Amino acid sequence: VQLQACGGGLVQAGGSLTLSCAASRLTSRSSAIGWFRQIPGMERALVAAISWSGDNTYYADSAKGRFFISRDNAANTVYLQMNNLKPEDTADYYCAARPTLGSGYIYTKGGDYTSWGQGTLVTVSS
Repeated sequence: VQLQACGGGLVQAGGSLTLSCAASRLTSRSSAIGWFRQIPGMERALVAAISWSGDNTYYADSAKGRFFISRDNAANTVYLQMNNLKPEDTADYYCAARPTLGSGYIYTKGGDYTSWGQGTLVTVSS
């Protein structure tokens, strides 16, 4: 699965951005998707994840109530809507995919994912 993330940019604190992750063969590979972020000098951390069916989602504590992950399998795209952004959300954001055994599976560890896209930079100014 090849992934391409986009939608990053510069936004003021309190603003919103929506990231997109376009995947090839998403439908045929039945992949679960995760959004991760990485701040320079720190480990890549999971922000949100969604199952192939879209029925199950996971959010890191820092994202709960502000970020929303969704997917459109017909369009082979997964979205991460980010609201009420804070300066501490500044990071490179990556999407990752893993073929699943079942439509409801989600994965919360970076090592679980088998395909990664390039990062898209999100900068939140105070």
